[in-house]
Amino acid sequence: MGDSQRPRIAVSSCLLGAPVRYNGGHSQDRFLRHLLSEHVDWVPICPEMEIGLGTPRDTLRLEYAPGGPRLITGTTRQDHTESIGTLAASRIARLDADGYVFKAKSPSCGVHGVALHRGPTVVDHRQRGLFAAAVLAACPLLPVEDEGRLHDPVLREAFVERVFAHARLRALLDGDWRPRDLMAFQARHKMQIMSHASYQETGRLAAASGTRPRDRLAVEYAEAFQRALANRTTVGRHVNTLQHCLGMLDLDGLRRDDLLDVIESYRGRQVALSVPIALLRHHARGEKAAYLQEQTYFRPYPDELALRNHIAP
Repeated sequence: MGDSQRPRIAVSSCLLGAPVRYNGGHSQDRFLRHLLSEHVDWVPICPEMEIGLGTPRDTLRLEYAPGGPRLITGTTRQDHTESIGTLAASRIARLDADGYVFKAKSPSCGVHGVALHRGPTVVDHRQRGLFAAAVLAACPLLPVEDEGRLHDPVLREAFVERVFAHARLRALLDGDWRPRDLMAFQARHKMQIMSHASYQETGRLAAASGTRPRDRLAVEYAEAFQRALANRTTVGRHVNTLQHCLGMLDLDGLRRDDLLDVIESYRGRQVALSVPIALLRHHARGEKAAYLQEQTYFRPYPDELALRNHIAP
């Protein structure tokens, strides 16, 4: 149920090529606009345009104030803090998205490393843009990144994996699901969860799906599932998951040893994760191992994105 669901991703409009930046330009990102666009539906948002600033416009910056940073125009000295806060509350109330990609370093949309000014001096480089900060505070488990960090292959793969998992969960819980559907969802995601965290909590909640109030269970399961996938996976966790999958296959000694060698090569940073994954998928098909073939761990997002082809750092 819902395995082919297209994610909905909110995004800073300029990253898709909209000419909404302060200078009338854009910051189109190739991965987002030309690769990921084939597989997701975008929800473009430009807070500065939505509060009526227009383009081109005076630049904005975060300025120190005792009650917290203020969003001030650099030349005209207009304060847009309240306007951005009001917009954020409105957008959050109707934000039906599986993830969010923000414009890096923006005083409204930056997630990391936004400058805070005190007079002419930058006194801090660790702030968040005011709009982004409001979204993250209200939606702490929402997959979020900025386009700068998505240039890192590890962070890119982690974000896209979470977004597609979030979409599959949304498709399930938005439908007329029954206890057996939640248990089947948990079963298909077991190896994927294992590569991030323990699957005990999500497993316990899924097993209780026939005895717990439906609405409350949906909330608790969603939170547990999203928390698990928010944990950064590691080479060691992947090795453990790969070995666990191998243990479910009835292979002869030679084929088993070959797979173990490939898994060890991945552990030693000699091959990409895509190599043992491809071999396990191949053997799962050959052995007609239905349980393994259905695992989202082997295809957490469309293969065309090819996000597991890098050597782990």
